[in-house]
Order: sequence, then structure tokens, then C-alpha cells
Amino acid sequence: MSNITLHRLDSGFDRWDALLDLILASFAYMNGRINPPSSALALTSETLKAKALREIAYVALDGEQLVGCIFCRPEAESLYVGKLAVLPAAQGKGIGKRLLGLAETTARELGLKALRLETRIELVDNHATFATWGFRKTAENRHAGFDRTTSIEMRKAIA
Repeated sequence: MSNITLHRLDSGFDRWDALLDLILASFAYMNGRINPPSSALALTSETLKAKALREIAYVALDGEQLVGCIFCRPEAESLYVGKLAVLPAAQGKGIGKRLLGLAETTARELGLKALRLETRIELVDNHATFATWGFRKTAENRHAGFDRTTSIEMRKAIA
């Protein structure tokens, strides 16, 4: 993981199957741990491409290998961060933090004051990781049809 480069996705990107594989591999540890299942499981190469062109998306490359991605969607007061994914073999090397750094830069450029994300209630390791990166829990949410909290919202104020 010596030479990681970050690139914004655009219409010239053509590795949608590989990007989908990256997301599914990164989110696989959630299978059977969270209910309802991850929305990542419903993605296809086509819906992923549409999402990337509708949102602001970046990939991390180690040489030619896709090792990470992040999808960002501007909201009224914050930049929503979704599908932050790093290949399991590449985790713990700062790739996720670098991708979030790009999200912060994007938010500043758009005049937004915070990053916002949601993470499942069961994924306490994710809560802790995001907290070390400056995110704070701001809400508890539930998916449609559930009478319990299924996710938490976290925000990070940016200067």
C-alpha cells in the first residue's frame, strides 16, 4: 500500500463491476450482523454507475487495483457520506481517512459546514472509528417497518 492515488469518478470510469466487487467485499462482514441487510446488497453495476454520476464519488487505487471508495451527496447544511468502503486487505492503512479528507474538502468547496453519515446500530467498531475521526453521534434512526433503532447518525463539523 505504498502508492495510493485518489481519483474522482466521472463518465470516463469503466470499472463498475470491480467497484461493485470492492463495495461488496468491504461490506461482507455485515452480512448476518445487521438487520435490515445493507443496501449495498441491492446495488448493480448499472445502479452504481448512476449513483456515481448523480453524486460526488472518489476511488482509491493502489497501482491499478481499486482499494477504496466514497460517495458524497450535498444536502442543505451538510455533505452526506455514504458507501465509504476499503478492501479488507487494505484496511488500517489510512485509506478511509484520506477519502474522508476528500469529502471534507468537497464540503468546504460547496460551503457546507459538516459531514454527515449513518452507520448501523450493531456496528459499534464503526462508531468508535468514526468518533476517532471527529464524528459525534447526533441522532438514532430506524428503517421503515422497524420498532427499534437500526442506525445512528453521526456528524463532523468542518472549519
